[in-house]
Amino acid sequence: QVQLVESGGGLVQTGGSLKLSCAVSGRAVSRTTMAWFRQAPGKEREFVAAIRYNGYTYYADSVKDRFTISRDNAENTVSLQMNSLKPEDTAVYYCGTTNAVLSAIRSVSAYSTWGQGTQVTVSS
Repeated sequence: QVQLVESGGGLVQTGGSLKLSCAVSGRAVSRTTMAWFRQAPGKEREFVAAIRYNGYTYYADSVKDRFTISRDNAENTVSLQMNSLKPEDTAVYYCGTTNAVLSAIRSVSAYSTWGQGTQVTVSS
């Protein structure tokens, strides 16, 4: 059984940084696609970033050049370094895993396993 546990959220000012982590059990992060999504109040869950088994990374346009997804194969964790944070980045951030094809990894429906989420709040 795959389990995901996010951590690292918090309150930060505009322009600040945070690093989220996702601890994974039951599946090797090096052999699957791991992704971060986020959901703001009243909005649908949206894709943020993903890292595939081959190490290739993918980002939403809204976070490109500000966020970096990475993984630690030894620790079996995935991280999201978030820099230059903006108020519009405020959301609950979720870690997910999928074995879907590349064309599907930006879709919420491709993911059947999620963590509990971690709140990120960016004050203006």
